[in-house]
Amino acid sequence: MIRALFSAASGMTAQQLNVDNIANNLANANTAGYKARRAQFQDLLYQNMVQPGSAASANSTVPTGLQLGLGTRAASNEIIFTQGNFVQTSNPMDLVIQGNGFFQVVQPSGQLAYTRDGSFQVDKDGSLVTSNGNLVQPQITIPPNALSVSVAADGTVSYMQPNQTAATKAGQIQLAGFQNPAGLNSLGQNLFAPTEASGTPTVGPPGGQDGFGSLLQGYTEQSNVSIVQEFINLIVAQRAYEANSKVVKAADEMYQQVNNLKQ
Repeated sequence: MIRALFSAASGMTAQQLNVDNIANNLANANTAGYKARRAQFQDLLYQNMVQPGSAASANSTVPTGLQLGLGTRAASNEIIFTQGNFVQTSNPMDLVIQGNGFFQVVQPSGQLAYTRDGSFQVDKDGSLVTSNGNLVQPQITIPPNALSVSVAADGTVSYMQPNQTAATKAGQIQLAGFQNPAGLNSLGQNLFAPTEASGTPTVGPPGGQDGFGSLLQGYTEQSNVSIVQEFINLIVAQRAYEANSKVVKAADEMYQQVNNLKQ
């Protein structure tokens, strides 16, 4: 019964973390470029009462054995990098990546970070920046007298100025890719940082031969959180938490019966 108490307690702890993960997904249902996380769990150690395959007699072995598990634990919460829905905006600086890849931005510390959020603006110097003021890399600068800005599918940025008949090229946006994007470290503010698990980034133009997606101007990528699926996951987590709490209650009642044996 001691095992039952601790196993059920570990299940309650795991489901509490699962609900925390679901709550974060739902809270970011309207966050541009947000990618949902899925909690994953592992079973713990097993106490071998009878080892599978041990000798039952001189000529036979135990076919299954007797192993009692000691509960569960949270192993990871994997980032699901499926494409979110596109929403059209009136901002020509809003960009989405149709396919794989990340925008590169420079943090205040000078370190590069990566994002799927293409809700860009122009700062006082005419540079393309994120909503937090982080510069997009490579740096793209638009003059204050530009009449219009165009971003091609391959990331080429050009603009028209007064008394000009041809567009001027401002630069080309480059995308970064990772062998294992699920291994990226979430920094908040829609930013990711590379880790040993994600691998080093490869950089290339959108729509190129490196497998990067193309860019689409005037759209933003919404969160890929499915509200319906998250509510289903919430119901399942609540029922699992309830089931584990009933095991705790049942084990407690069994202890009570044992304590009352000599009365």
